[in-house]
Amino acid sequence: MATVPSYSPSIWVRMCHALPRFDLTMQMRDNVFTPDSWEYQQTLLVLSSLSAIALVLSLLVVLSFLIHYCCCHRGDAGRDAEEEEEDDDASGGHGYSGKKGRSICCVTWVSVAAVTLCCVAIGVGFYGNSEANDGMYQLTSSLLTANYTLASIDLLVWDSVAVLQRSVSGPLTSLEDVFGGNKPALVSTRSCRRLSERVISLLSSLSLGRGVSSVSPGALGANGTDSMVGVLTPAPPSIAPTLTPTSTSNSIPAPFSPGWAANTLMVNEDYRWLSYVLLLLLDLVVCLFILLGLAKQARWLLILMTVLAWLALFLSWGSLGLETATVVALSDFCFDPNSFVLNSTHFNTGTSTEILDYYLTCNRKMTSPFQQLLTQSQRALSSIHSHLSGLERDALPRFPKAEKSLREVQQILNVTEGNFHQLVALLNCRGLNKDYIDSLKGLCYDGMEGLLYLSLYSFLSALAFTAILCSLPGAWRSFSSDSEEYEDSDSESEDPFTSHQARRQTATGSQRGALPPFYSYQGAGWTPPFSSAPPLPTPNASSNGNPGYESLPLSDRPSPPPSYSPSMLTGYGGNQSHPNSAHSRNLYSH
Repeated sequence: MATVPSYSPSIWVRMCHALPRFDLTMQMRDNVFTPDSWEYQQTLLVLSSLSAIALVLSLLVVLSFLIHYCCCHRGDAGRDAEEEEEDDDASGGHGYSGKKGRSICCVTWVSVAAVTLCCVAIGVGFYGNSEANDGMYQLTSSLLTANYTLASIDLLVWDSVAVLQRSVSGPLTSLEDVFGGNKPALVSTRSCRRLSERVISLLSSLSLGRGVSSVSPGALGANGTDSMVGVLTPAPPSIAPTLTPTSTSNSIPAPFSPGWAANTLMVNEDYRWLSYVLLLLLDLVVCLFILLGLAKQARWLLILMTVLAWLALFLSWGSLGLETATVVALSDFCFDPNSFVLNSTHFNTGTSTEILDYYLTCNRKMTSPFQQLLTQSQRALSSIHSHLSGLERDALPRFPKAEKSLREVQQILNVTEGNFHQLVALLNCRGLNKDYIDSLKGLCYDGMEGLLYLSLYSFLSALAFTAILCSLPGAWRSFSSDSEEYEDSDSESEDPFTSHQARRQTATGSQRGALPPFYSYQGAGWTPPFSSAPPLPTPNASSNGNPGYESLPLSDRPSPPPSYSPSMLTGYGGNQSHPNSAHSRNLYSH
Protein backbone atom coordinates (compact mmCIF):
# COMPACT_ATOMS: atom_id res chain seq x y z
CA MET A 1 0.00 0.00 0.00
CA ALA A 2 1.36 3.36 -0.97
CA THR A 3 2.16 5.71 1.87
CA VAL A 4 0.49 9.07 2.21
CA PRO A 5 2.92 11.92 1.37
CA SER A 6 3.88 14.12 4.30
CA TYR A 7 5.18 17.64 4.71
CA SER A 8 7.63 19.08 7.23
CA PRO A 9 8.91 22.67 7.45
CA SER A 10 12.40 23.24 6.09
CA ILE A 11 15.25 24.64 8.17
CA TRP A 12 14.93 28.03 6.44
CA VAL A 13 11.26 28.18 7.42
CA ARG A 14 12.10 27.39 11.04
CA MET A 15 14.91 29.96 11.17
CA CYS A 16 12.78 32.76 9.72
CA HIS A 17 9.82 31.77 11.88
CA ALA A 18 12.01 32.06 15.02
CA LEU A 19 12.81 35.73 14.37
CA PRO A 20 11.50 38.05 17.11
CA ARG A 21 8.49 40.19 16.25
CA PHE A 22 7.88 43.73 17.43
CA ASP A 23 5.02 46.05 16.68
CA LEU A 24 5.23 49.81 16.18
CA THR A 25 5.34 50.34 19.96
CA MET A 26 8.30 47.92 20.23
CA GLN A 27 6.28 45.32 22.11
CA MET A 28 6.88 41.63 21.53
CA ARG A 29 4.24 39.85 19.46
CA ASP A 30 3.65 36.22 18.61
CA ASN A 31 4.52 34.74 15.23
CA VAL A 32 1.19 33.12 14.36
CA PHE A 33 0.22 33.72 10.75
CA THR A 34 -2.80 36.02 10.91
CA PRO A 35 -2.57 38.35 7.90
CA ASP A 36 -5.86 40.09 8.70
CA SER A 37 -4.65 41.18 12.12
CA TRP A 38 -3.33 44.73 12.49
CA GLU A 39 -0.83 43.63 15.15
CA TYR A 40 0.65 41.06 12.79
CA GLN A 41 0.85 43.61 10.00
CA GLN A 42 2.74 45.94 12.31
CA THR A 43 5.43 43.30 12.86
CA LEU A 44 5.90 43.01 9.11
CA LEU A 45 6.15 46.79 8.78
CA VAL A 46 8.84 46.91 11.45
CA LEU A 47 10.87 44.25 9.65
CA SER A 48 10.47 46.08 6.35
CA SER A 49 11.62 49.33 7.93
CA LEU A 50 15.06 47.79 8.52
CA SER A 51 15.79 48.15 4.82
CA ALA A 52 14.73 51.80 5.00
CA ILE A 53 17.24 52.34 7.80
CA ALA A 54 19.91 50.64 5.69
CA LEU A 55 19.00 52.93 2.79
CA VAL A 56 19.50 56.00 4.99
CA LEU A 57 22.90 54.70 6.09
CA SER A 58 23.89 54.11 2.47
CA LEU A 59 22.89 57.65 1.58
CA LEU A 60 24.94 59.03 4.45
CA VAL A 61 27.99 57.04 3.37
CA VAL A 62 27.70 58.19 -0.24
CA LEU A 63 27.12 61.77 0.89
CA SER A 64 30.22 61.71 3.08
CA PHE A 65 32.33 60.50 0.17
CA LEU A 66 30.90 63.19 -2.10
CA ILE A 67 31.74 65.87 0.48
CA HIS A 68 35.23 64.40 0.77
CA TYR A 69 35.84 64.57 -2.99
CA CYS A 70 34.19 67.95 -3.53
CA CYS A 71 35.51 69.91 -0.55
CA CYS A 72 38.62 68.25 0.81
CA HIS A 73 40.26 67.74 -2.58
CA ARG A 74 39.59 71.23 -3.86
CA GLY A 75 42.73 72.63 -2.23
CA ASP A 76 44.89 69.81 -3.55
CA ALA A 77 44.91 71.06 -7.14
CA GLY A 78 48.04 73.25 -6.73
CA ARG A 79 49.82 70.60 -4.72
CA ASP A 80 49.01 68.00 -7.37
CA ALA A 81 50.48 70.28 -10.05
CA GLU A 82 53.72 70.58 -8.07
CA GLU A 83 53.93 66.85 -7.45
CA GLU A 84 53.03 65.91 -11.01
CA GLU A 85 56.58 66.48 -12.27
CA GLU A 86 58.01 64.32 -9.51
CA ASP A 87 55.47 61.58 -10.23
CA ASP A 88 56.31 61.71 -13.94
CA ASP A 89 60.03 61.50 -13.24
CA ALA A 90 59.50 58.49 -10.97
CA SER A 91 57.25 56.76 -13.47
CA GLY A 92 59.38 57.42 -16.53
CA GLY A 93 56.84 59.76 -18.12
CA HIS A 94 53.82 57.47 -17.88
CA GLY A 95 52.08 59.13 -14.93
CA TYR A 96 51.02 55.94 -13.10
CA SER A 97 53.46 55.90 -10.19
CA GLY A 98 53.81 57.95 -7.06
CA LYS A 99 51.07 59.05 -4.69
CA LYS A 100 48.60 60.16 -7.34
CA GLY A 101 49.13 57.08 -9.44
CA ARG A 102 48.50 54.80 -6.48
CA SER A 103 45.32 56.75 -5.64
CA ILE A 104 44.02 56.42 -9.20
CA CYS A 105 44.80 52.71 -9.25
CA CYS A 106 43.03 52.20 -5.91
CA VAL A 107 39.89 54.04 -7.03
CA THR A 108 39.78 52.11 -10.29
CA TRP A 109 40.12 48.74 -8.59
CA VAL A 110 37.46 49.63 -6.02
CA SER A 111 35.07 50.44 -8.85
CA VAL A 112 35.91 47.20 -10.66
CA ALA A 113 35.47 45.17 -7.45
CA ALA A 114 32.07 46.81 -6.82
CA VAL A 115 30.94 46.08 -10.36
CA THR A 116 32.11 42.47 -9.98
CA LEU A 117 30.09 42.14 -6.77
CA CYS A 118 27.08 43.55 -8.58
CA CYS A 119 27.47 40.98 -11.36
CA VAL A 120 27.61 38.19 -8.77
CA ALA A 121 24.45 39.56 -7.17
CA ILE A 122 22.75 39.61 -10.57
CA GLY A 123 23.57 35.94 -11.09
CA VAL A 124 22.12 35.12 -7.66
CA GLY A 125 19.03 37.15 -8.53
CA PHE A 126 18.40 35.30 -11.78
CA TYR A 127 18.65 31.96 -9.96
CA GLY A 128 16.35 33.10 -7.17
CA ASN A 129 13.79 34.47 -9.61
CA SER A 130 13.76 31.15 -11.46
CA GLU A 131 13.36 29.17 -8.22
CA ALA A 132 10.50 31.36 -7.05
CA ASN A 133 8.80 31.01 -10.42
CA ASP A 134 9.15 27.22 -10.30
CA GLY A 135 7.62 27.13 -6.84
CA MET A 136 4.68 29.27 -7.88
CA TYR A 137 4.17 27.14 -10.99
CA GLN A 138 4.01 24.00 -8.86
CA LEU A 139 1.59 25.72 -6.49
CA THR A 140 -0.78 26.87 -9.24
CA SER A 141 -0.58 23.51 -11.01
CA SER A 142 -1.55 21.68 -7.81
CA LEU A 143 -4.39 24.11 -7.18
CA LEU A 144 -5.70 23.63 -10.70
CA THR A 145 -5.55 19.86 -10.30
CA ALA A 146 -7.47 20.09 -7.03
CA ASN A 147 -9.98 22.40 -8.68
CA TYR A 148 -10.44 19.86 -11.47
CA THR A 149 -11.07 17.12 -8.90
CA LEU A 150 -13.62 19.20 -7.01
CA ALA A 151 -15.35 20.20 -10.23
CA SER A 152 -15.51 16.56 -11.28
CA ILE A 153 -17.11 15.66 -7.95
CA ASP A 154 -19.70 18.38 -8.41
CA LEU A 155 -20.41 17.28 -11.94
CA LEU A 156 -20.88 13.65 -10.96
CA VAL A 157 -23.19 14.63 -8.10
CA TRP A 158 -25.34 16.92 -10.19
CA ASP A 159 -25.40 14.54 -13.13
CA SER A 160 -26.58 11.69 -10.90
CA VAL A 161 -29.19 13.93 -9.28
CA ALA A 162 -30.38 15.11 -12.69
CA VAL A 163 -30.80 11.68 -14.24
CA LEU A 164 -32.55 10.32 -11.14
CA GLN A 165 -34.90 13.28 -11.13
CA ARG A 166 -35.64 12.67 -14.77
CA SER A 167 -36.31 9.01 -13.94
CA VAL A 168 -38.75 9.94 -11.18
CA SER A 169 -40.66 12.43 -13.32
CA GLY A 170 -40.66 10.33 -16.49
CA PRO A 171 -40.32 6.54 -16.76
CA LEU A 172 -41.33 5.72 -13.18
CA THR A 173 -44.51 7.79 -13.53
CA SER A 174 -45.33 5.90 -16.74
CA LEU A 175 -44.74 2.56 -14.99
CA GLU A 176 -47.16 3.54 -12.22
CA ASP A 177 -49.81 4.28 -14.81
CA VAL A 178 -49.20 0.96 -16.57
CA PHE A 179 -49.11 -1.10 -13.33
CA GLY A 180 -52.20 0.58 -11.86
CA GLY A 181 -54.19 -2.69 -11.83
CA ASN A 182 -51.36 -4.83 -10.43
CA LYS A 183 -50.78 -4.06 -6.77
CA PRO A 184 -47.43 -5.90 -6.31
CA ALA A 185 -45.94 -4.25 -9.41
CA LEU A 186 -47.32 -0.89 -8.33
CA VAL A 187 -45.74 -1.26 -4.86
CA SER A 188 -42.38 -2.10 -6.42
CA THR A 189 -42.61 0.88 -8.73
CA ARG A 190 -43.45 3.24 -5.89
CA SER A 191 -40.58 1.77 -3.87
CA CYS A 192 -38.24 2.61 -6.77
CA ARG A 193 -39.59 6.17 -6.80
CA ARG A 194 -39.13 6.53 -3.04
CA LEU A 195 -35.58 5.14 -3.14
CA SER A 196 -34.67 7.37 -6.09
CA GLU A 197 -35.85 10.42 -4.17
CA ARG A 198 -33.82 9.20 -1.20
CA VAL A 199 -30.66 8.96 -3.33
CA ILE A 200 -31.37 12.43 -4.76
CA SER A 201 -31.65 13.82 -1.26
CA LEU A 202 -28.42 12.14 -0.11
CA LEU A 203 -26.39 13.22 -3.13
CA SER A 204 -27.76 16.75 -2.97
CA SER A 205 -26.46 17.08 0.58
CA LEU A 206 -23.02 15.99 -0.59
CA SER A 207 -21.16 19.29 -0.90
CA LEU A 208 -17.57 20.29 -0.18
CA GLY A 209 -18.56 23.87 0.53
CA ARG A 210 -17.61 25.34 -2.85
CA GLY A 211 -20.60 27.66 -2.86
CA VAL A 212 -23.22 25.19 -4.18
CA SER A 213 -26.10 24.64 -1.82
CA SER A 214 -28.33 21.60 -1.64
CA VAL A 215 -30.72 21.46 -4.56
CA SER A 216 -34.24 20.32 -4.19
CA PRO A 217 -35.85 18.17 -6.85
CA GLY A 218 -37.97 21.11 -7.99
CA ALA A 219 -34.87 23.13 -8.81
CA LEU A 220 -34.22 20.94 -11.86
CA GLY A 221 -36.14 21.43 -15.02
CA ALA A 222 -37.25 18.89 -17.51
CA ASN A 223 -33.80 18.74 -19.04
CA GLY A 224 -32.09 18.41 -15.69
CA THR A 225 -28.87 17.03 -17.07
CA ASP A 226 -28.24 19.91 -19.44
CA SER A 227 -29.07 22.55 -16.86
CA MET A 228 -26.74 21.12 -14.23
CA VAL A 229 -23.87 20.57 -16.63
CA GLY A 230 -24.11 24.25 -17.42
CA VAL A 231 -23.61 25.09 -13.74
CA LEU A 232 -20.21 23.44 -13.28
CA THR A 233 -18.34 21.80 -16.11
CA PRO A 234 -14.96 20.28 -15.26
CA ALA A 235 -12.10 20.65 -17.66
CA PRO A 236 -8.39 19.85 -17.55
CA PRO A 237 -6.31 22.49 -15.73
CA SER A 238 -4.48 23.50 -18.90
CA ILE A 239 -7.76 24.27 -20.65
CA ALA A 240 -9.97 25.79 -17.97
CA PRO A 241 -8.19 27.07 -14.93
CA THR A 242 -11.37 28.40 -13.35
CA LEU A 243 -14.97 27.21 -13.48
CA THR A 244 -17.52 29.98 -13.55
CA PRO A 245 -21.19 29.11 -13.15
CA THR A 246 -23.22 30.08 -16.18
CA SER A 247 -26.39 30.61 -14.20
CA THR A 248 -26.75 32.29 -10.84
CA SER A 249 -30.37 31.29 -10.32
CA ASN A 250 -29.59 27.68 -9.41
CA SER A 251 -26.42 28.21 -7.38
CA ILE A 252 -24.76 30.63 -5.02
CA PRO A 253 -21.51 32.12 -6.36
CA ALA A 254 -18.52 30.59 -4.64
CA PRO A 255 -16.53 33.13 -2.65
CA PHE A 256 -13.39 31.02 -2.85
CA SER A 257 -12.19 28.12 -4.97
CA PRO A 258 -8.78 26.65 -5.85
CA GLY A 259 -9.31 27.66 -9.47
CA TRP A 260 -9.88 31.30 -8.52
CA ALA A 261 -6.82 31.24 -6.27
CA ALA A 262 -4.67 29.66 -9.00
CA ASN A 263 -5.80 32.17 -11.60
CA THR A 264 -5.04 35.11 -9.27
CA LEU A 265 -1.63 33.73 -8.33
CA MET A 266 -0.68 33.13 -11.97
CA VAL A 267 -1.45 36.71 -12.94
CA ASN A 268 0.45 38.15 -9.98
CA GLU A 269 3.38 35.80 -10.55
CA ASP A 270 3.69 36.90 -14.18
CA TYR A 271 3.98 40.53 -13.12
CA ARG A 272 6.41 39.66 -10.31
CA TRP A 273 8.68 37.62 -12.59
CA LEU A 274 8.71 40.29 -15.28
CA SER A 275 9.45 43.03 -12.73
CA TYR A 276 12.47 41.19 -11.37
CA VAL A 277 13.78 40.43 -14.85
CA LEU A 278 13.62 44.13 -15.74
CA LEU A 279 15.34 45.06 -12.48
CA LEU A 280 18.10 42.51 -13.08
CA LEU A 281 18.60 43.73 -16.63
CA LEU A 282 18.80 47.32 -15.38
CA ASP A 283 21.53 46.37 -12.91
CA LEU A 284 23.40 44.41 -15.56
CA VAL A 285 23.31 47.29 -18.04
CA VAL A 286 24.53 49.73 -15.40
CA CYS A 287 27.42 47.48 -14.42
CA LEU A 288 28.53 46.80 -17.99
CA PHE A 289 28.41 50.44 -19.03
CA ILE A 290 30.29 51.49 -15.92
CA LEU A 291 33.09 49.14 -16.93
CA LEU A 292 32.95 50.56 -20.44
CA GLY A 293 33.10 54.13 -19.13
CA LEU A 294 36.11 53.31 -16.95
CA ALA A 295 37.89 51.66 -19.86
CA LYS A 296 37.15 54.49 -22.32
CA GLN A 297 37.43 57.23 -19.67
CA ALA A 298 34.12 58.68 -20.86
CA ARG A 299 32.78 61.13 -18.31
CA TRP A 300 29.37 61.57 -19.93
CA LEU A 301 28.77 57.82 -19.84
CA LEU A 302 29.76 57.57 -16.18
CA ILE A 303 27.50 60.50 -15.31
CA LEU A 304 24.55 58.77 -16.98
CA MET A 305 25.35 55.48 -15.25
CA THR A 306 25.64 57.30 -11.93
CA VAL A 307 22.06 58.51 -12.26
CA LEU A 308 20.91 54.96 -13.06
CA ALA A 309 22.99 53.63 -10.17
CA TRP A 310 21.08 55.94 -7.81
CA LEU A 311 17.82 54.51 -9.16
CA ALA A 312 19.10 50.95 -8.80
CA LEU A 313 20.20 51.66 -5.22
CA PHE A 314 16.71 52.80 -4.20
CA LEU A 315 15.11 49.84 -5.99
CA SER A 316 17.48 47.37 -4.34
CA TRP A 317 16.77 48.53 -0.80
CA GLY A 318 13.04 48.78 -1.55
CA SER A 319 12.87 45.26 -2.94
CA LEU A 320 14.84 44.00 0.07
CA GLY A 321 12.22 45.42 2.43
CA LEU A 322 9.38 43.83 0.47
CA GLU A 323 11.20 40.50 0.29
CA THR A 324 11.95 40.54 4.02
CA ALA A 325 8.28 40.96 4.91
CA THR A 326 7.26 38.29 2.39
CA VAL A 327 9.85 35.78 3.61
CA VAL A 328 8.83 36.21 7.25
CA ALA A 329 5.10 35.97 6.48
CA LEU A 330 5.66 32.92 4.29
CA SER A 331 7.73 31.22 7.01
CA ASP A 332 4.89 31.78 9.49
CA PHE A 333 2.41 30.20 7.11
CA CYS A 334 4.64 27.27 6.15
CA PHE A 335 5.47 26.48 9.76
CA ASP A 336 1.84 25.45 10.44
CA PRO A 337 -0.18 25.65 7.21
CA ASN A 338 -3.01 23.37 8.32
CA SER A 339 -4.27 25.76 10.99
CA PHE A 340 -4.56 28.72 8.66
CA VAL A 341 -6.09 26.69 5.80
CA LEU A 342 -8.55 25.07 8.18
CA ASN A 343 -9.73 28.36 9.68
CA SER A 344 -9.80 30.41 6.49
CA THR A 345 -11.51 27.74 4.39
CA HIS A 346 -14.11 27.10 7.05
CA PHE A 347 -14.81 30.83 7.26
CA ASN A 348 -14.95 31.44 3.49
CA THR A 349 -16.74 28.32 2.25
CA GLY A 350 -18.61 27.05 5.27
CA THR A 351 -17.08 23.59 4.98
CA SER A 352 -17.12 21.65 8.21
CA THR A 353 -13.85 21.24 10.07
CA GLU A 354 -14.28 17.47 10.04
CA ILE A 355 -14.20 17.36 6.24
CA LEU A 356 -11.26 19.79 6.04
CA ASP A 357 -9.26 17.88 8.62
CA TYR A 358 -9.90 14.64 6.72
CA TYR A 359 -8.47 16.00 3.49
CA LEU A 360 -5.63 18.00 5.04
CA THR A 361 -4.25 15.19 7.19
CA CYS A 362 -5.52 12.11 5.32
CA ASN A 363 -4.75 9.76 8.14
CA ARG A 364 -5.43 6.13 7.35
CA LYS A 365 -7.00 5.66 10.77
CA MET A 366 -9.60 8.33 10.04
CA THR A 367 -12.89 7.40 8.45
CA SER A 368 -14.35 9.44 5.64
CA PRO A 369 -17.05 11.91 6.73
CA PHE A 370 -19.00 10.80 3.63
CA GLN A 371 -18.90 7.12 4.55
CA GLN A 372 -22.42 6.93 5.97
CA LEU A 373 -23.89 8.96 3.13
CA LEU A 374 -22.21 6.85 0.48
CA THR A 375 -23.24 3.63 2.20
CA GLN A 376 -26.88 4.66 2.33
CA SER A 377 -26.81 5.72 -1.31
CA GLN A 378 -25.22 2.45 -2.33
CA ARG A 379 -27.88 0.47 -0.47
CA ALA A 380 -30.64 2.52 -2.05
CA LEU A 381 -29.27 1.95 -5.55
CA SER A 382 -28.97 -1.78 -4.86
CA SER A 383 -32.58 -1.89 -3.69
CA ILE A 384 -33.72 -0.06 -6.84
CA HIS A 385 -31.82 -2.56 -8.91
CA SER A 386 -33.52 -5.46 -7.07
CA HIS A 387 -36.98 -4.00 -7.57
CA LEU A 388 -36.38 -3.46 -11.28
CA SER A 389 -35.17 -7.03 -11.67
CA GLY A 390 -38.37 -8.29 -10.00
CA LEU A 391 -40.54 -6.15 -12.25
CA GLU A 392 -38.69 -7.40 -15.31
CA ARG A 393 -39.16 -10.99 -14.20
CA ASP A 394 -42.75 -10.91 -12.98
CA ALA A 395 -44.64 -7.97 -14.42
CA LEU A 396 -43.08 -7.47 -17.81
CA PRO A 397 -44.59 -10.66 -19.40
CA ARG A 398 -48.04 -9.50 -18.32
CA PHE A 399 -47.57 -5.85 -19.27
CA PRO A 400 -45.61 -5.58 -22.53
CA LYS A 401 -46.27 -1.85 -22.73
CA ALA A 402 -44.05 -1.28 -19.68
CA GLU A 403 -40.93 -2.65 -21.42
CA LYS A 404 -39.81 0.70 -22.87
CA SER A 405 -40.17 2.61 -19.59
CA LEU A 406 -38.54 -0.21 -17.65
CA ARG A 407 -35.55 -0.32 -20.00
CA GLU A 408 -35.19 3.43 -19.68
CA VAL A 409 -35.20 3.23 -15.86
CA GLN A 410 -32.56 0.47 -15.95
CA GLN A 411 -30.37 2.53 -18.25
CA ILE A 412 -30.61 5.52 -15.91
CA LEU A 413 -29.76 3.24 -12.98
CA ASN A 414 -26.65 1.94 -14.75
CA VAL A 415 -25.46 5.50 -15.46
CA THR A 416 -26.09 6.47 -11.85
CA GLU A 417 -24.14 3.49 -10.52
CA GLY A 418 -21.22 4.29 -12.83
CA ASN A 419 -21.17 7.89 -11.64
CA PHE A 420 -21.44 6.69 -8.07
CA HIS A 421 -18.32 4.48 -8.31
CA GLN A 422 -16.33 7.36 -9.78
CA LEU A 423 -17.65 9.62 -7.04
CA VAL A 424 -16.48 7.22 -4.34
CA ALA A 425 -12.98 7.16 -5.84
CA LEU A 426 -12.77 10.97 -6.11
CA LEU A 427 -14.02 11.51 -2.54
CA ASN A 428 -11.08 9.56 -1.20
CA CYS A 429 -8.61 11.85 0.57
CA ARG A 430 -5.51 10.61 -1.25
CA GLY A 431 -5.96 12.65 -4.43
CA LEU A 432 -6.79 16.00 -2.84
CA ASN A 433 -4.22 15.53 -0.07
CA LYS A 434 -1.51 14.87 -2.66
CA ASP A 435 -2.42 18.10 -4.44
CA TYR A 436 -2.33 19.92 -1.11
CA ILE A 437 1.12 18.53 -0.23
CA ASP A 438 2.48 19.37 -3.69
CA SER A 439 1.24 22.93 -3.40
CA LEU A 440 2.89 23.28 0.01
CA LYS A 441 6.18 21.92 -1.28
CA GLY A 442 6.15 24.26 -4.23
CA LEU A 443 5.37 27.30 -2.07
CA CYS A 444 7.39 26.51 1.06
CA TYR A 445 10.40 24.77 -0.52
CA ASP A 446 11.11 26.26 -3.95
CA GLY A 447 9.24 29.50 -3.35
CA MET A 448 10.90 30.10 0.01
CA GLU A 449 14.35 29.32 -1.37
CA GLY A 450 13.79 31.62 -4.33
CA LEU A 451 12.73 34.50 -2.07
CA LEU A 452 15.82 34.02 0.10
CA TYR A 453 18.07 34.17 -2.97
CA LEU A 454 16.26 37.29 -4.14
CA SER A 455 16.80 38.87 -0.72
CA LEU A 456 20.51 38.06 -0.97
CA TYR A 457 20.59 39.60 -4.44
CA SER A 458 18.95 42.79 -3.23
CA PHE A 459 21.38 43.10 -0.31
CA LEU A 460 24.51 42.46 -2.41
CA SER A 461 23.39 44.77 -5.20
CA ALA A 462 22.62 47.53 -2.71
CA LEU A 463 26.11 47.21 -1.23
CA ALA A 464 27.66 47.13 -4.69
CA PHE A 465 25.86 50.26 -5.88
CA THR A 466 26.78 52.03 -2.65
CA ALA A 467 30.45 51.28 -3.31
CA ILE A 468 30.09 52.30 -6.95
CA LEU A 469 28.57 55.67 -6.04
CA CYS A 470 31.38 56.24 -3.55
CA SER A 471 34.18 55.39 -5.98
CA LEU A 472 32.98 56.96 -9.22
CA PRO A 473 33.79 60.58 -8.20
CA GLY A 474 37.38 59.52 -7.60
CA ALA A 475 37.46 57.90 -11.02
CA TRP A 476 36.29 61.17 -12.62
CA ARG A 477 39.17 63.06 -11.07
CA SER A 478 41.65 60.66 -12.62
CA PHE A 479 40.36 61.38 -16.13
CA SER A 480 42.03 64.17 -18.10
CA SER A 481 39.73 66.95 -19.22
CA ASP A 482 39.08 67.85 -22.82
CA SER A 483 41.16 71.09 -22.57
CA GLU A 484 44.18 69.16 -21.30
CA GLU A 485 43.89 66.65 -24.09
CA TYR A 486 43.64 69.49 -26.59
CA GLU A 487 46.79 71.15 -25.21
CA ASP A 488 48.65 67.85 -25.30
CA SER A 489 47.64 67.30 -28.91
CA ASP A 490 48.83 70.80 -29.84
CA SER A 491 52.22 70.27 -28.23
CA GLU A 492 52.61 66.96 -30.00
CA SER A 493 51.87 68.56 -33.37
CA GLU A 494 54.50 71.24 -32.82
CA ASP A 495 57.47 68.87 -32.63
CA PRO A 496 57.11 65.13 -33.12
CA PHE A 497 60.59 64.52 -31.70
CA THR A 498 59.98 66.10 -28.33
CA SER A 499 59.58 63.47 -25.59
CA HIS A 500 56.43 63.08 -23.49
CA GLN A 501 58.38 64.05 -20.39
CA ALA A 502 59.59 67.26 -22.03
CA ARG A 503 56.06 68.18 -23.08
CA ARG A 504 54.76 67.56 -19.57
CA GLN A 505 57.48 69.65 -18.04
CA THR A 506 56.91 72.42 -20.59
CA ALA A 507 53.17 72.47 -19.84
CA THR A 508 53.39 72.30 -16.05
CA GLY A 509 56.69 74.06 -15.42
CA SER A 510 55.95 77.51 -16.81
CA GLN A 511 57.05 79.03 -13.53
CA ARG A 512 60.68 78.11 -14.34
CA GLY A 513 60.81 80.49 -17.26
CA ALA A 514 60.52 80.02 -20.98
CA LEU A 515 62.86 77.40 -22.33
CA PRO A 516 64.88 78.19 -25.49
CA PRO A 517 63.58 76.69 -28.70
CA PHE A 518 64.79 73.33 -29.76
CA TYR A 519 66.95 74.62 -32.71
CA SER A 520 68.27 77.83 -31.20
CA TYR A 521 71.53 76.34 -29.94
CA GLN A 522 74.49 77.39 -32.08
CA GLY A 523 77.90 75.94 -32.60
CA ALA A 524 79.38 72.53 -32.51
CA GLY A 525 79.08 72.17 -28.75
CA TRP A 526 75.30 71.77 -28.92
CA THR A 527 73.67 69.52 -26.34
CA PRO A 528 70.01 68.64 -25.81
CA PRO A 529 68.31 70.98 -23.35
CA PHE A 530 67.13 68.13 -21.12
CA SER A 531 70.14 65.85 -21.43
CA SER A 532 71.46 64.42 -18.19
CA ALA A 533 74.57 62.90 -19.82
CA PRO A 534 78.06 64.00 -18.69
CA PRO A 535 79.75 66.75 -20.72
CA LEU A 536 81.36 65.61 -23.92
CA PRO A 537 85.07 66.09 -24.57
CA THR A 538 85.93 69.03 -26.78
CA PRO A 539 86.95 67.73 -30.18
CA ASN A 540 90.11 68.92 -31.90
CA ALA A 541 89.62 71.06 -34.96
CA SER A 542 91.02 69.70 -38.16
CA SER A 543 92.76 71.62 -40.83
CA ASN A 544 89.60 72.19 -42.81
CA GLY A 545 87.67 73.58 -39.78
CA ASN A 546 85.55 70.51 -39.12
CA PRO A 547 85.49 68.95 -35.64
CA GLY A 548 88.20 66.37 -35.25
CA TYR A 549 86.26 63.29 -34.16
CA GLU A 550 88.62 61.01 -36.03
CA SER A 551 90.99 60.89 -33.05
CA LEU A 552 88.26 59.75 -30.60
CA PRO A 553 87.26 56.13 -30.20
CA LEU A 554 83.77 55.15 -31.37
CA SER A 555 82.53 54.59 -27.81
CA ASP A 556 83.41 58.22 -26.83
CA ARG A 557 81.88 59.87 -29.84
CA PRO A 558 78.53 61.54 -29.29
CA SER A 559 75.57 60.49 -31.41
CA PRO A 560 75.04 63.00 -34.20
CA PRO A 561 71.75 64.86 -34.38
CA PRO A 562 69.19 63.77 -36.96
CA SER A 563 69.99 64.73 -40.53
CA TYR A 564 67.82 67.48 -41.95
CA SER A 565 67.66 68.71 -45.51
CA PRO A 566 68.37 72.39 -46.30
CA SER A 567 64.69 72.94 -46.97
CA MET A 568 63.79 71.66 -43.51
CA LEU A 569 66.44 73.87 -41.95
CA THR A 570 65.11 76.83 -43.86
CA GLY A 571 61.58 76.02 -42.65
CA TYR A 572 62.59 75.78 -39.02
CA GLY A 573 65.10 78.64 -39.05
CA GLY A 574 63.10 81.08 -41.15
CA ASN A 575 65.14 83.81 -42.91
CA GLN A 576 67.91 83.74 -40.29
CA SER A 577 71.14 82.43 -41.82
CA HIS A 578 73.87 80.81 -39.89
CA PRO A 579 77.02 82.90 -39.59
CA ASN A 580 79.04 80.03 -40.76
CA SER A 581 76.98 78.41 -43.48
CA ALA A 582 79.79 76.22 -44.65
CA HIS A 583 80.30 75.02 -41.12
CA SER A 584 76.60 74.11 -40.84
CA ARG A 585 76.59 72.22 -44.10
CA ASN A 586 79.71 70.30 -43.15
CA LEU A 587 78.25 69.59 -39.69
CA TYR A 588 74.95 68.13 -40.93
CA SER A 589 76.55 66.37 -43.85
CA HIS A 590 78.11 63.94 -41.41
